[in-house]
Amino acid sequence: MGGFVLKLNMFQSLALAVVSIWLGQWCREKMPVLKKYCLPGAVVGGTIVSIISLILYSTGVCELSFDYKVANNLFYCIFFAASGAAASLSLLKKGGKLVIIFCISAAVLAILQNILSMGIGKVMGVDPLIALMTGSTPMTGGHGNAAAFAPMAVAKGASAALEVAIASATFGLISGCIIGGPFGRWIIRRHHLEDPALDGQAEKAEETGKEIGTAMFNGDVVKAMYLMCFCLGIGAVFMAILKSIHVSFPIHVCCMLGGILVRLYLDKKGNTPESMYEAINTVGDFSLGLFVSLSIISMKLWQLSGLAGPMMVMLFAQVIFIMIYCYLVDFFICGKNYDAAIIAVGHTGFGLGAVPVSMTTMKTVCDKYRYSKLAFFVVPVIGGFLSNITNAIIITNFINIAAGMR
Repeated sequence: MGGFVLKLNMFQSLALAVVSIWLGQWCREKMPVLKKYCLPGAVVGGTIVSIISLILYSTGVCELSFDYKVANNLFYCIFFAASGAAASLSLLKKGGKLVIIFCISAAVLAILQNILSMGIGKVMGVDPLIALMTGSTPMTGGHGNAAAFAPMAVAKGASAALEVAIASATFGLISGCIIGGPFGRWIIRRHHLEDPALDGQAEKAEETGKEIGTAMFNGDVVKAMYLMCFCLGIGAVFMAILKSIHVSFPIHVCCMLGGILVRLYLDKKGNTPESMYEAINTVGDFSLGLFVSLSIISMKLWQLSGLAGPMMVMLFAQVIFIMIYCYLVDFFICGKNYDAAIIAVGHTGFGLGAVPVSMTTMKTVCDKYRYSKLAFFVVPVIGGFLSNITNAIIITNFINIAAGMR
């Protein structure tokens, strides 16, 4: 199946990503239920395109191949730089405690994900190493950890571990995109966290075509774009320095540190207009939308066909479990307030898929209600960096445990 391979170059991939965003926005306008339950336009349109790609592959017409990784990395890093630039000194002080709390919560979730997958696997007679490939390796870890750690399970005798891990990561990405928005809406409504004076401004602006909030000028957006590119350069310098002392930091986290440094400088300078910060947020939103759209349209949904019945049971159990965990643990330990609700939404995103899923679902919920600066600082720090470290240690230990259970 799949026919010939139709290769789309980077610019063609970008164009299709934009078309999928437009398609998702059109669907949100025509089907208010999508907007009501906070399903992001980039996710809606991207999923439709990926389903079309699946149909083309399954019917033997062609397989779509995307050249998107360079552009994706660029937009990902710009988004993280913009997230760092949104972190004022007061926010850094306020968020420090939550970073520690949320880091511990993310590590606990990863441990429980592995216990859950291996427990269900044992009941259903699945090889422990294969069952483990539906736990935190593809869920909290995403496609990156699935590709990095599954070969360890293969080396220990689980020949199908890589295929299961990649397929599970794809399932998690789709699930995280779908449940985050409705989950956030449910928490906010259940605990009456709405604020009639502030909520819905972004949606009102979208519906009326009139901007609400701080006015921006063309020069602000241009300056913001230049500034974010400068942050990428600072991030690259950080990364080079750390490599020279044999410390490995992902480039997007280094870019976020660059954004934080730039913001601290602007705050100290004291004469930066609010419109500049609004422009930085706009650049971040633009980059996030393209990154998410590119990530989703390039998904190979046919990989899910290799998941047998027991695997699907374990994966659906992960989805149900993470919603229960993020509500009963994250929401309550992070303060039982609006910020805590958005943090819980973010955890469902990278706990099932990836940080960009967290950010796009958080943004869609915030567009319906109001922005949470605290959540948009805490979640990327944990999901984009610290959780990768703790999860790597957890995965390695569980692979050894699973190998001993065979």
